[in-house]
Amino acid sequence: MTDMMSGVEKAEDSKPATGLDGLDEQLVAQLLSSAKASGLKLTGEGGMLQQLTKLVLESALEGEITDHLGYDKHDPAGRGTGNSRNGTRSKTVLTDVGPVEIDVPRDRDASFEPKIVAKRLGGVDEMVISLAAKGLTTGEISAHLAEVYGAEVSRQTISTITDKVVEGMVEWQNRPLDAARCTR
Repeated sequence: MTDMMSGVEKAEDSKPATGLDGLDEQLVAQLLSSAKASGLKLTGEGGMLQQLTKLVLESALEGEITDHLGYDKHDPAGRGTGNSRNGTRSKTVLTDVGPVEIDVPRDRDASFEPKIVAKRLGGVDEMVISLAAKGLTTGEISAHLAEVYGAEVSRQTISTITDKVVEGMVEWQNRPLDAARCTR
């Protein structure tokens, strides 16, 4: 990936020839050439598309946390502000090129809510609930997610997701009823 990045930096020096949707054709050609020379596959696990997806998502997340905090990484302006970067947490996101593990930045007061990659991956929870409602076991759901999406979701995680939904349903069922709505 380092070789590809040095190619990216070199490509920025020359005037880009843009193609469809404003893509820099020279940059794409350099990336493909570099990948081919290093034996990197284009698709599949660890392929160039997964690496580029990781790079783009992590760059966008860095931009988001910079915007959230109001200062760049290592900027002295951030000292004494009460909130600062606090490392990263690993997260696997399901993408069109397969599962991609990314590092999501954190802040000290946990107020950073990424927009590009939500804290809870929408869709997975809903999919687990839907499959559980259809009577699949946690093992069957885990196997389905691995087979169809390439996502390794443990039985325990699936159980936790369904338990949280059941908790919410029980709370809703046991809520105090509004007296005005109960009288007819």
